[in-house]
Amino acid sequence: MILEWILLFLAGFAGGILNSIAGGGSFITFPALMMAGVPPIHANATNTYASCAGYISGALGFRQDIAQTKGKLALTIIGSFIGGAFGAYLLLTVNDQQFLTAIPWLLLFATLLFIFGGKLTQLLSQLTPQTRQTAFWSTVFVSLCLVGVSAYGGFFNAGLGVIVLSYLVIAGYTDINQMNGLKLLISSSVSLIAIAIFIYEGAIDWHRGSVVMFGTLLGGYCAARVSRNIKQIYVKRFVAMFSIALTLYFFFDVYL
Repeated sequence: MILEWILLFLAGFAGGILNSIAGGGSFITFPALMMAGVPPIHANATNTYASCAGYISGALGFRQDIAQTKGKLALTIIGSFIGGAFGAYLLLTVNDQQFLTAIPWLLLFATLLFIFGGKLTQLLSQLTPQTRQTAFWSTVFVSLCLVGVSAYGGFFNAGLGVIVLSYLVIAGYTDINQMNGLKLLISSSVSLIAIAIFIYEGAIDWHRGSVVMFGTLLGGYCAARVSRNIKQIYVKRFVAMFSIALTLYFFFDVYL
């Protein structure tokens, strides 16, 4: 038990560092929970719980930048709650075997988003002004995108940050500090409503999840010093290679 908790703490610590520097921490924490014996759906719910504290603390750090968008803040939070609740509910309607079958495809989607998210964001920023025909339909489209992105986050946490950034480009945001702040706010809102549903359904492994959460918080705190000594490109390459290997492993494990 002690060895298991040490490994989970180290996974959370590494995940917290990656989340702060480049993103992709869930590629470590989610499989670590499964390796510790947590069933797939419970591992995903527990990972959402473990990651939430980092989202909230990060959002507080960007509170001044977030406050500048107060005119849209209420709708952003409401849309995140609606989508997150739907995704969490959808997760709990499938069984472990169905979710296990879906994991390789979800990881593949998240991996592709992580690797090509920057190029996708640039493409969307070029196309978005051409697709806006009226303010009304633009608002409807952006709102539906927010709900869809949040539903993905409620169902599967990995890759949420990248897909939220792509959504914010569609929504017309250009200030990187505002975008990072809103990314963390949306991730926090999605996670909080999903956690509430997971608690009601008893889907969270509190002991293992709390160990990972403390590791994540400490890793995020230490990331500021680590990031000064390691170039982001190296971290991103490591996350990309690790996520590709993890995705291939799950494809072989599930389908072969």
